[in-house]
Amino acid sequence: MLLLAFDTATPAVTAALHDGERVLAESTVVDARRHGELLVPAVDRVLAAAGRSLDEVTGVVVGVGPGPYTGLRVGLVTAASFGDALDVPVHGVCTLDGLAWAAGEAGLDGPFTVATDARRKEVYWARYDGPTARVTEPAVDRAADLPEDVRALPAVGAGAALYPDAFPDRRPDPAHQSAGALAALAAHRLATGAPFLPPLPLYLRRPDAQVPAGYKAVLPT
Repeated sequence: MLLLAFDTATPAVTAALHDGERVLAESTVVDARRHGELLVPAVDRVLAAAGRSLDEVTGVVVGVGPGPYTGLRVGLVTAASFGDALDVPVHGVCTLDGLAWAAGEAGLDGPFTVATDARRKEVYWARYDGPTARVTEPAVDRAADLPEDVRALPAVGAGAALYPDAFPDRRPDPAHQSAGALAALAAHRLATGAPFLPPLPLYLRRPDAQVPAGYKAVLPT
């Protein structure tokens, strides 16, 4: 097994290789505006660092969000392209689930909340009973509007860091998505027969860019 994993649903452009037992190489650059420029070079770096070639990859793992429209689709389109070119399966994983797995690797257990930045003063969030046990569907809300019992839990992710008043028990690790954690979670699911999500975007809301409601005529009629 050789899994190529990456996620562009958050400002962290992250890629990793996993052999089913451990992370062989990982690259993460935090830049909210250059997902399209940074992802393929990150893939090249992890392949070179691991001494492996792209044609050895047996599966692609991609974070499906929730996340902003532009960044998220970079990862999903790239995953579909690699899957088609290599003729390997593409496994979708909720981005919040990857952060939950990383939280478990950092020693967090029991109930906790994962929250990422959704912009517009909102967070993408979900509640977990453990690193592999999500108990709510991913959602998007203003941090202060989350249920009180959710906000009182230990919280990880950039969304929790942005709104410390809403998340008083914020934990510093993980601060950003890790493709290594995403790949390790995928390897665990493959080993246990757990299902994956389809490699389709989990947006939760419409994109920021909107088609104007009306147009002014600029050509003679």
